[in-house]
Amino acid sequence: MEKQLFTISVFSENNVGVLNQVTIIFTRRCINLESISASPTSIPGVHKLTFTAYGDRRQMEKVVQQIEKRIDVLKAFLHTDDEIVYQEVALYKVPTDKLLIESNLENIIRHHGARILDITPEYTILEKTGHNDETEALFEELKRYDIRQFVRSGRVTVTKSPIEHVSNYIEQQARLHPDKFPSEK
Repeated sequence: MEKQLFTISVFSENNVGVLNQVTIIFTRRCINLESISASPTSIPGVHKLTFTAYGDRRQMEKVVQQIEKRIDVLKAFLHTDDEIVYQEVALYKVPTDKLLIESNLENIIRHHGARILDITPEYTILEKTGHNDETEALFEELKRYDIRQFVRSGRVTVTKSPIEHVSNYIEQQARLHPDKFPSEK
């Protein structure tokens, strides 16, 4: 079976150890994680963990099933790139003297749609938002200008679906189990 990049969105309560519980599932199946991000959601008390990993669909569907068995996990979803809108943020630290001397560096920054976040006499911090291949392309071009640091965030995503599946799931569970999901009045 052909391996492709999948995005797995995990919605959970913000409890200690959830990330560890979920990453162990990948480890046991010898699946390397490409990126991880975590953040609160628009739903009070619910956090979202986003993972990317290569695998085949059947393997990743099994991973999602295992993730959903975790007590603190509310719901998990498997997505391909065409089902989501996603971005990453990358930061680059380059010597300021190179930025001032090399006229081509300004063109590279503009061409890639990067922006300057901080300038000191010693270094300049650049930011680029985009897909992995876009942030990596800027990194490759900046290498020849003595780039000092480079870091990229994990993927952040929203679905293209007009239906908010996790909200619907939580509402359904609240109706079925009012003792576990007290209504907010």
